[in-house]
Amino acid sequence: MRVTAVSAVGGSPISVAAPPQFAFQPTSATGNPVEGDWLAGEWASPHARILIGPNGGTVTLEPGEYRVWLTWAAGAETPVYRAGTITVY
Repeated sequence: MRVTAVSAVGGSPISVAAPPQFAFQPTSATGNPVEGDWLAGEWASPHARILIGPNGGTVTLEPGEYRVWLTWAAGAETPVYRAGTITVY
């Protein structure tokens, strides 16, 4: 999965050093992700990405529909972004 994520201060892009974090919650779940839900992704500027799958993936998801969350350290801020949904077959 790949999500475009850009950090800026005063309109100027800033580099982020820490890897992005992803969380996947079934669409039936309520609430926001908690600390143990977050998984480390990687930057492929300007995209945050994470490999999902049974063969070498960071995480293997059961078939279903999931909400995708993204967070990253951007200077003094740590935005949390609901990046949409994915369907796993």
